[in-house]
Amino acid sequence: MLGGLALKRRWHTRGGTGTPNLVMGANVQVVWEKFCRYWDVEPRYVPMEGDRFHMDAAGAVALCDENTIGVVAILGSTFDGSYEPVADIAGALDDLQARTGIDIPVHVDGASGAMIAPFVDPELLWDFRLPRVASINTSGHKYGRVYPGVGWIIWRDAAALPEELVFHVNYLGGDMPTFALNFSRPGAQVAVQYYNFLRLGRDGYRAVQQGCRNVAMYGAEQVAATGRFDLLTDGSELPVFAFTTKPDSKFDVFDLSAHLRERGWQVPAYTFPANRTDLAACRVVVRQGSRDAADLFLDDLGRAVAALDRTGGGMGEHRSSFHH
Repeated sequence: MLGGLALKRRWHTRGGTGTPNLVMGANVQVVWEKFCRYWDVEPRYVPMEGDRFHMDAAGAVALCDENTIGVVAILGSTFDGSYEPVADIAGALDDLQARTGIDIPVHVDGASGAMIAPFVDPELLWDFRLPRVASINTSGHKYGRVYPGVGWIIWRDAAALPEELVFHVNYLGGDMPTFALNFSRPGAQVAVQYYNFLRLGRDGYRAVQQGCRNVAMYGAEQVAATGRFDLLTDGSELPVFAFTTKPDSKFDVFDLSAHLRERGWQVPAYTFPANRTDLAACRVVVRQGSRDAADLFLDDLGRAVAALDRTGGGMGEHRSSFHH
């Protein structure tokens, strides 16, 4: 939300008029839909097509115009764990500016991937090494290895965060700049994140994240080897893989998710957004580099498949496998 506010204010101070819009893939996390609705920004979604399950550069640029406040690129899609091609998107926007003069910044939503890529994909260009990237956010409670409630956003420089959005208070002693939407919150998560950074360091995080990726890729390989599922992703970007049932399967992913939950596994089943609403998948998220845990999951997956082969499916997507 803060990243979106900075993009909108930047557009306005540069003389933007009319209805502002924000370009993003149909696979974005719901917070971006909330931002657009709460702050009267038109969302422009790049739909999925065929085997492309996230936004591409051509699709993004095709939706941009003089009222586009920014393009949101996702480093680690919620739907399948894939990285959007940030460098390609930035390059296409560079070309757009050269042709039209329209200067559109990129915000990288690295909620998960910004805590993965720096450690295990150091050569991947997605961050401030790309001049087009104005801001990046990430969540410590995902792959920062902290319990829920901590995340942060970083801007390239002071120019990317308009000063009029920042308030200065002195009643706590000294000057304290603040740019936030929430009120007072506990600081325990910040302390734990600080501890993890000190305790693990860069090498420690690299080992942990690589271990998660190795387990995700192993799990994906074993799921594919059953011959009962089609992989959509293989865990080689985020430590996440998604898969769907074969076309001739007697059961679907919703049946499978419900059976796995009986064994204690929260493996969500869901349909994809436009233009792939015909596709339903399960997603496995690996946050611990343990082959033992992966093997336990694979054993329970085998039991679920055997049970569904005997009984058939039929629960359909209306049977929820998860409740808050």
